[in-house]
Amino acid sequence: MKVTGLDIRACRHQSGPIGLTDGVQDGLEFLVLTLHTDAGHSASMFGFAGKSALGAGHLAAASLRPFITGRDALAREAAWHDWRRADRWWHHLPIYSYGPLDCCLWLIAAQTADMPLWRFLGGGRQHMPVYASSLVLPDAAAYAAEAQAVQAAGMKGYKIHPPGQDLDQDIEIHRAVRAAVGPDFPLMSDPVQPYTFAQALRLGRELERLGYIWLEEPLPDEAPAALRELTRTLDIPIVGGEVLARHPYSLASYAAERTVDALRADVSWSGGVTGVLKTAHLAEAFHMNCEMHSTIFHPLELMNLHVAASLRNTGMFEVLWPMERFAFGLRDPLPVAGGIATLPDAPGLGIALDWNMIEETTIAIL
Repeated sequence: MKVTGLDIRACRHQSGPIGLTDGVQDGLEFLVLTLHTDAGHSASMFGFAGKSALGAGHLAAASLRPFITGRDALAREAAWHDWRRADRWWHHLPIYSYGPLDCCLWLIAAQTADMPLWRFLGGGRQHMPVYASSLVLPDAAAYAAEAQAVQAAGMKGYKIHPPGQDLDQDIEIHRAVRAAVGPDFPLMSDPVQPYTFAQALRLGRELERLGYIWLEEPLPDEAPAALRELTRTLDIPIVGGEVLARHPYSLASYAAERTVDALRADVSWSGGVTGVLKTAHLAEAFHMNCEMHSTIFHPLELMNLHVAASLRNTGMFEVLWPMERFAFGLRDPLPVAGGIATLPDAPGLGIALDWNMIEETTIAIL
């Protein structure tokens, strides 16, 4: 079964203002990639596009389309390794570029086998607990109120993305959230790399006192020596690695040297399903968890969920909150209710993409 073509759509969804650590972003840009085969099978997946769907789309058209056309659609492993070498030589695409293409190859294989992807991957479990992950909010009161809403909705935990501009303010936020939800509700923190070592150490000690279950990206992923010392010093688990390109190789020393206590991966930034599986198995070999990083877009989140359900060394599943802000791209909602995700039984992705929405948001076909 040969790949005969790759369709690329650049899209923009007017999702309203979204608070990020670098300010407020109005709307989300993304790609939709569709892979066709000579056997009549096809598969589509969203792709992260950063600030420019047109820019990401032109790169995909120039590099990924000629690379994948004519290849064996079932030879995913060969394609993954060949792309790694080709990208090193001349393409040098962003870390999120290959992921959706690999996802399409896996979906075609699962569809051909007439199985939902999670079962095709090994079928570890059909239900997973889900936690909510904040955007950047204005103040401690806003985080506390959102944490209470998350708890009332039955979600199994809440992760804070603090502003990261002032350590005292960030500590106040973490204290306010713990006070709002009580002593037993699982809480996590993801400051997104804003601190000095001394500041990260101070925050970590405070989170230990407050009973948070992990601290994520307190320091840059590219600073393994500092991360290793922080991991050694603190009792709270340190989680990281999601923005290092070329998983799993870039994380091998992280696992072997215990630079962090748990790795992060996702089907968007880690090189697709293939990259996540390799990273998770690397972590498993060192008795570490590989926690799944949110991919933002719900079609990619559903891909993430399929992979997570096939693994034993990942805990709760992450979704961005409020979920309705990101609830586009699938014909039916992401299968999360009462803090539990239930994997679909239909073949492949299990839920069809919303092509009416995709058509309405398309700004270019490349």
